[in-house]
Amino acid sequence: MNFRTNIQLQKKENQIDYASKLLLIGSCFSENISKKLAYYKFDAASNPFGILFNPKAIETLILNSLNEKTYSESDVFLLNERWHCFDAHSDLSATVKNELLHNLNLAVKSTNKRLKETTHIIITLGTSFTYRFIETNAVVGNCHKVPQKKFAKELLSVDEITATLKNICHQISAINPKVTVIFTVSPVRHIKDGFVENSLSKAHLITAIHKTLGEVNGKYFPSFEIMIDDLREYRFYNSDMIHPNETAIDYIWEQFNHVWIKENTFSVMKEVETIQKGLAHKPFNPDSREYKAFLENLNQKIVDLKRNFHVIF
Repeated sequence: MNFRTNIQLQKKENQIDYASKLLLIGSCFSENISKKLAYYKFDAASNPFGILFNPKAIETLILNSLNEKTYSESDVFLLNERWHCFDAHSDLSATVKNELLHNLNLAVKSTNKRLKETTHIIITLGTSFTYRFIETNAVVGNCHKVPQKKFAKELLSVDEITATLKNICHQISAINPKVTVIFTVSPVRHIKDGFVENSLSKAHLITAIHKTLGEVNGKYFPSFEIMIDDLREYRFYNSDMIHPNETAIDYIWEQFNHVWIKENTFSVMKEVETIQKGLAHKPFNPDSREYKAFLENLNQKIVDLKRNFHVIF
């Protein structure tokens, strides 16, 4: 008897290789995939404004970057001895106001450049719930522990999310017509919203993505479905029973490889992995001739990969 419900995935066109430029935006699950891409030395940039969960926050990031917004004092605030911005994750927050403004404006410039050059954008949506700052009526990307009474919690409708995703695709394709946009839904449960509410939230995201893909050129990678329908046991979760564990992440990464990585790239990835393991090796005697020869061999492999396949080490 087969105790698995394997999802049969088909390879896509415009696959990724070492000449590709990638941009990953969205929830914490996108961080997991970006770490895999970084390990294998693909040219990938991830979440320049930090982790963002809802579609409106991602739209704000992209529009601000495309319009080359300059962040100023009116866009930041001081709380608990740190400066924050509602558009960005607390990873960008700083104890000095000008440092935060510098980080935000640097992120705008780097994202603008990447949006124009990228070949693939992977957008991972986490939730349909948003928090609107009552004082400005703006949807925020992160609440930064500002008292909840200052926000209005809202569930985006399918039509609202669809309009947001279509605008994202149209705005990006206007400056980069050849880009491939890949949508996915994070399998991480937002239990704080409630179990039923989390399911409703994910359903809105999935429905909106497929409505969007019926009207614009984009793709869908089923990371949510792989986790929920294929890896549907708690042994694939961390101890919080909410986040996928390393085994699950590795499995979803393998499925992503099958769908989106060019087959002739696998041999290069294997060589990169060999080098990475070699670089992580801790020798008993780092001054030995044997270890120095080992390092020279690794360095030569790195030089060859850079020259022949444009791998970025």
